[in-house]
Amino acid sequence: MSLEGTGKKVSPVIIALIVICEVGFWVLLAGGLALRYLAKMPRAGIAVLLLEPLLELVLLVVTAVDLKNGAEADWKHGLAAVYIGFSVTMGHRMIKWADARFTHRFAGGPPPVPAPKYGRERAVFEWQSAGRWILAALVAMGLLQLAAWYVGDPARTASLRDWQTKMLFVIGINLVIAVSYTLWPKKAPAGELSPGGADERERDKAGAAQGPPSPR
Repeated sequence: MSLEGTGKKVSPVIIALIVICEVGFWVLLAGGLALRYLAKMPRAGIAVLLLEPLLELVLLVVTAVDLKNGAEADWKHGLAAVYIGFSVTMGHRMIKWADARFTHRFAGGPPPVPAPKYGRERAVFEWQSAGRWILAALVAMGLLQLAAWYVGDPARTASLRDWQTKMLFVIGINLVIAVSYTLWPKKAPAGELSPGGADERERDKAGAAQGPPSPR
């Protein structure tokens, strides 16, 4: 389908490109890791992984061309901006996540470190996660605003403003989750306390209060 002509002819291409970008991300990720660890070609693997941002660049260019050709900024353009924002922000972490598991599975690397479940450590983890989601939402909102300015007609950008509102909800939800883990931290069940945990410390205190054992 040509990019020339009216925006209505181009808009379906945006949806197809979003799907292609998502599939392409995982294909490039799998290919890059396979080259790096299975084929023992680390430079080639890194080169393949570096191609991933080109997918978002193509999507950005096609979206801009569609808007320039007079298309009304609808949910497709908003979705493209949100996808790019989250891909740019989350992509590196997704690569690290997959790299750790691929290394463990195929290259004898250490097992991935699981996320903490309880207490202050879990609260810190939730704030870090919230920070990434909030940053992604802010980047998406910025791209949406740039698209609105690019169109320059408020009557044609109502859908973009709706997407910005959705990003505010994303920010709010992540803040609520992080705050809840801070104010009401989840406590570990007694059976999951590690050696040296609270129950063992209590036994040590009780033993110290009783004094040293009597000699036989």
